[in-house]
Amino acid sequence: MACSLVDNFGRRISYLRLSVTDRCDLRCVYCMAEQMTFVPRRELLTLEELDRLASAFIVRGVSKIRITGGEPLVRKGILTLVQGLSRHLATGMLKELTLTTNGTLLAGHAEALARAGVRRINVSLDTLDAARFRSITRRGTLGVVMDGLRAAREAGLHVKLNTVALKGITESEIHDLIVFAHRQAMDLTLIETMPLGDIGEDRTNQYLPLTELRRLIETRWTLTDTRERTGGPARYARVRETGGRIGFITPMSHAFCESCNRVRVSATGVLYTCLGQEDRADLRRALRGSEADDALHAVIDKAIQTKPRGHDFQIDRGGRPALARHMSTLGG
Repeated sequence: MACSLVDNFGRRISYLRLSVTDRCDLRCVYCMAEQMTFVPRRELLTLEELDRLASAFIVRGVSKIRITGGEPLVRKGILTLVQGLSRHLATGMLKELTLTTNGTLLAGHAEALARAGVRRINVSLDTLDAARFRSITRRGTLGVVMDGLRAAREAGLHVKLNTVALKGITESEIHDLIVFAHRQAMDLTLIETMPLGDIGEDRTNQYLPLTELRRLIETRWTLTDTRERTGGPARYARVRETGGRIGFITPMSHAFCESCNRVRVSATGVLYTCLGQEDRADLRRALRGSEADDALHAVIDKAIQTKPRGHDFQIDRGGRPALARHMSTLGG
């Protein structure tokens, strides 16, 4: 089972985004409805099953795993999973183990994450204004996230800030976000909002193409495109005045599917080979059907061979989502 995972378009799968929960302690307006129905906890994979599943992908050549949610740090026992998977870092089979978080629980976990071998994390931060943060997240406190960022830096974690570009909001804050991130040696990655799940909002009122935002950035900053990559979909530019990086993730205005190296697994063990399609495979049944991994590898192989060429996201006038699945199912 040592052969690599290669799809029908010649793309080698080396990156697994592993969701450990669909729950979150925030309700960001571009991601979730204010009233959400979450998967019953009994349907989630156990921590042991998540470890076994991740290890099966590592055997097949996956060298980067990002733990996601929902908010992964709300999952009870999450550090046990991270500590267990770190054994693959020690062998060299896994090159990077990382996670994406909203930062609300980061202050209490940063040091333990660093001890477990996590070197880099992504923290979602869409605004530096406390009142606006409360409005976007519907319940969050900006100061708590700032405490988490400080704890992460003190623990030696490299932080990348993820900012969803929101029309009428990001334009007025982008310059301050660049200064804030780069003064603290943090990358800043900008992300276009995606039409996933019914959020009770019209996404045509939210969508801000990054082509427009980049033009605004360049009224003050000098950007130079680079070939730098961190294993994900971001295209990077260096800011001459700060020396820092800005990443651009453009699922709407400029698809990046030709170089896609990722698959995603939900907390219930469903494998999605494309964020923007509903192609899926049930890994939980294979996990629970046998103590050996032969059936699991067979399901993974079949799914990889049906991985689509790409997604076809569109923001529908009227706000209807392209897919019923919420972003919190897979963490983006």
